[in-house]
Amino acid sequence: MSDAPSLTTLLEATLFGAGRSLKQSELAEQFGVSESTLRMELLDLQQTITDREGSPIQLTEINRYWVLEVKPQLSNHIPKIARTEIPKRLLRAAALIAYHQPMKQNRLVEMLGQVAYEHVGDLRELGLIDKRHDGNTRRLTTTRRFSEYFGCPHTATKDVATWFQDQARELGLTGSQLADVLSGGEVGDAEEESEATEASEGAEESEEAAESTEAMEEESGRDGIVEMATDAEEENETAEVE
Repeated sequence: MSDAPSLTTLLEATLFGAGRSLKQSELAEQFGVSESTLRMELLDLQQTITDREGSPIQLTEINRYWVLEVKPQLSNHIPKIARTEIPKRLLRAAALIAYHQPMKQNRLVEMLGQVAYEHVGDLRELGLIDKRHDGNTRRLTTTRRFSEYFGCPHTATKDVATWFQDQARELGLTGSQLADVLSGGEVGDAEEESEATEASEGAEESEEAAESTEAMEEESGRDGIVEMATDAEEENETAEVE
């Protein structure tokens, strides 16, 4: 009898270790099986996880990308100690991606400069964002680990973007201003470099927000990001006094 783990077991371990969505075709290539065979294994794994009594995780498919994630209703109950720590220098890029996703990478470069490429690489290594090819450009989106870190009750791209926009609106800030506050900068630091971009998308974001008013707003999630912004502002004030 062989002690080799089954493909289903290996898929679950791979998805768990990745902490982000993985493309179905790439998984098939890595395991040396046909895409149809791999898909059947993933569907079996999805059902197995669903049938586990009291399981805190779920296997989700979005456009042939698969991700093993904490169930959204549990995200706000996970203590911060169990969440990925994001270096402060990456918070601004992370916030901008969440606010504008699916975001073109070249647009992030326009807002942050060449350092954006390094930040995107670091955020991907942390499992906080995905980067996917879309023609000649690359689209940036957040992952379930990102949602867990910020206490967002959603994992779907559009829902996370709407939730993040609501947090900024609650604080009376634009996306760039919220990103500045979370990264420890002064509100308005990014205004000159991103003013044109924010203005051009103001109408579009307002329309998307109106269409998404049915989205669930979790009070604990809102409190979490407001608290992060407040803590960042207090740290800045303390530093100025010293």
